[in-house]
Amino acid sequence: MTILSDIWLFFQDQILGMKWLNSLIGGLLSASGLDIESRIGGSIQFFIYDVIKITILLCLLIFFISFIQSYFPPERSKKILERFHGTGANIISALLGTVTPFCSCSSIPLFIGFTNAGLSLGVTFSFLISSPMVDLGSLVLLMSIFGAKVAFAYVLIGLVIAVTGGTIIEKMHMEKYVEEFIRSAGSVDINTPALTKRDRIQFAKEQVTETFKKVFPYILAGVGIGAVIHNWIPESWVETVLGSNNPFGVILAALVGIPMYADIFGTIPVAEALLAKGAQLGTILAFMMAVTTLSLPSMIMLKKAVKPKLLALFIAICTVGIIIVGYLFNIFHAYLI
Repeated sequence: MTILSDIWLFFQDQILGMKWLNSLIGGLLSASGLDIESRIGGSIQFFIYDVIKITILLCLLIFFISFIQSYFPPERSKKILERFHGTGANIISALLGTVTPFCSCSSIPLFIGFTNAGLSLGVTFSFLISSPMVDLGSLVLLMSIFGAKVAFAYVLIGLVIAVTGGTIIEKMHMEKYVEEFIRSAGSVDINTPALTKRDRIQFAKEQVTETFKKVFPYILAGVGIGAVIHNWIPESWVETVLGSNNPFGVILAALVGIPMYADIFGTIPVAEALLAKGAQLGTILAFMMAVTTLSLPSMIMLKKAVKPKLLALFIAICTVGIIIVGYLFNIFHAYLI
């Protein structure tokens, strides 16, 4: 058992976390005459290490997930979802969301397509919540920072929020609050051509290139913010605002995260820096969930598809769910870390 534990820790720290890379960069910077113990030196080391680490994980994850996604084009996903009803359909929809694009803005066109294809509103909203919040990339990246227990708990609870949110919207019969042009759009079934393995690999490569171009600026911004937090903001400040002494830390983190726009790759370095400074686990995760699920640009896009009452209900369900999750993680963090 001890051997398995050691192997897992090695995998988590050296393969996913790439701590060897941090040591290598620190050694190279020290050899060049830079004091990595200073604020400037520490910031440079943090920035270079996190940019390289996240970029490597980003490209590998996008390739792997895109290869899987090639088996689930919108037409096939629709046919899969049509086989299920009730809560079962919400669960399958949430699970399908885990193998779709990484940010909420990318998920909304698929949500619109599913809606005008005739799928129930609750099912499509379960998909819309889970897609940016709990994709497979979040699982691997969270494992690299927080460990397997936190990562799996995050994904599981994220799926619960997605299923619960979709079910609530379904029970409230909010169909009349979908914009008319979507409800009246015709559903056209297109037979997806059979893809060869080479086609799928090519598709995955293209997705890596396209997503990297779109996401990389946010990685740089996120790592830059993380470097500032990690080396320039006093630990006492972070603990005061986001630590255990502030009972409103989770609510504050969620509300701050909502107007921002990033995906899991952009929020990870910020979360890593906040954790090192003493912020509570649940508070950090609430911030990450709010940023990835309820970003302002995605809400503007969604407003074109649904009326204000349904949009407000969606935001309220997600916000309340995220805050509850944050407090639960803060209560049980000792069992997860």
